[in-house]
Amino acid sequence: MFDSFNRNINYLRISVTDRCNLRCSYCMPECGVPIMSHDKILTFEEIVDVVKYGAENGISKVRITGGEPLVRKGIVQLVGQIAAITEIKDIGMTTNGILLNWFAKDLAAAGLKRVNISLDTIDADRFYEITRLGNIEDVFNGIEAAKVAGLFPVKINCVVKKNSQEPDAVGVRAFCEQHGLQVRFIKEMNLETGQFSVVEGGDGGHCASCNRIRLTANGDLKPCLFTDLSYNVREMGVEKAYLAAIANKPSCGSINQMNQFSNIGG
Repeated sequence: MFDSFNRNINYLRISVTDRCNLRCSYCMPECGVPIMSHDKILTFEEIVDVVKYGAENGISKVRITGGEPLVRKGIVQLVGQIAAITEIKDIGMTTNGILLNWFAKDLAAAGLKRVNISLDTIDADRFYEITRLGNIEDVFNGIEAAKVAGLFPVKINCVVKKNSQEPDAVGVRAFCEQHGLQVRFIKEMNLETGQFSVVEGGDGGHCASCNRIRLTANGDLKPCLFTDLSYNVREMGVEKAYLAAIANKPSCGSINQMNQFSNIGG
């Protein structure tokens, strides 16, 4: 599928839940955010239908996000259903890693290829300060479980205020070099003001070559992270929502006042 700027859209990011087991300071307030009712969240069958249509029309890469995707009951089953779609060649997941130690082996067996794990510091006290709830040892155990399960490459997403020379980021880089992990530094973003930048060590933020669209947990197909545009697959039907999202994908991100990172998946 090509958009109006001749970009080949072959990458679908799927937020399977708006729920999370952490309260990271740059993502949501300490008290949390209002969550969607269960009847508004897409069923696995609906998600698979969206992926199947995309796969028949050029989508070959899928990334599962949240919220925190591992809190969605039956997530291994969903991975297996997506992996069974012949045209899908690459299935990844972005996770905070807290539950990964318990899921990595089964996810790999179901067809997950690789994981990106969020880790903004390697200091236990700082980690708890940033996440408000987390035990960093759970993340370390999750990283090791991912390596054992063969979810390569294991990538670390590190959010920074300004750049990768900040003390926490320097520590994360050294940790990744020591443990054979790939690291990506992501400058803290703001949806409402349109603040985003190119990802250091990754391909995010390059609007001119953006090849992705996003499916939110409640069924909105969004052509860009930084736009208010969305096309609901329940209301419009899968085909019409896809066609609208592709046709209206902007040349560059602007602002998004309709979503939060907790429900769009970053």
